[in-house]
Amino acid sequence: MSTSVTRTVEQVVDTVRYPLSDPDSADWKTMVIRTRGELETLGCSVLPAFIRPSLAAALREECATVAPRAHYDVETVNAYNIDVDSTIPEGHPGRIAIERGNAFVARDRIPREFIIHQLYSDELFQRFIADCFELPRLHELGDPLSGLCLNVVNPGMEHPWHFDTNEFTVSLLTQESEAGGIFEYCPNIRSAQAENFDDVRDVLTGRGERLIRRLTLRPGDLQLFKGRYSLHRVSEVEGRTARHTAIFAYSERPGVIGSVARTKQLFGRVMPQHLAAEGRAVRVDQLLD
Repeated sequence: MSTSVTRTVEQVVDTVRYPLSDPDSADWKTMVIRTRGELETLGCSVLPAFIRPSLAAALREECATVAPRAHYDVETVNAYNIDVDSTIPEGHPGRIAIERGNAFVARDRIPREFIIHQLYSDELFQRFIADCFELPRLHELGDPLSGLCLNVVNPGMEHPWHFDTNEFTVSLLTQESEAGGIFEYCPNIRSAQAENFDDVRDVLTGRGERLIRRLTLRPGDLQLFKGRYSLHRVSEVEGRTARHTAIFAYSERPGVIGSVARTKQLFGRVMPQHLAAEGRAVRVDQLLD
């Protein structure tokens, strides 16, 4: 497909399987009700083969061309992505060290004509996502780097256990690994009112199998996920092929920009917008991260 073509929901999404052309239609409402139900009961909903089959190769190739632009930084972190200091007591799950080896391609390094960029900015797609999460509307992040990014997990690496800063996450697998790279999550292991450290510690120390669900995703699958309250990871990628996932970051509020520390950790750099917004973040809860 020519990169000059403007891709909209009608051109990109398999509208035979997911008829998203009319937000007032019965088909739209049926899809939304099903997705809401899965989010409520499982904390996650997957829409298989969301992208048109004819675009599968282009989706993979576009993202593969920018994957080398990812910021790589193998580092020791914890599930909360916070500094470990004297305020965290011994035995706290935040003291459990994890090696993070995944990488991110920032939005400003993803061409606007790419499928994932066009879909991210499409108003009809945004309306569908908002309906699924029972929100009046969504806003693209004001963050020039993290609004849209490509998560790259190379062979031998994993995206370790963590919680998301946003209450909800939207992602699209664009390239699967030969083996491994399984999405694992613990639905609603914590809430806005309770950290539930005991269960989190069990998962991080290998004693929480009872709490873990696993999903094998395929390229073109759209995933809606409540990552703020569900501990999750991508297991180690095996074989010779990296795992690529587009992450669509939205907010209920306009102009949301990431912190300087977190942005530098993920992308290795910050922009003037991050420096200007530092200290003005509004939290939705009092959870650790």
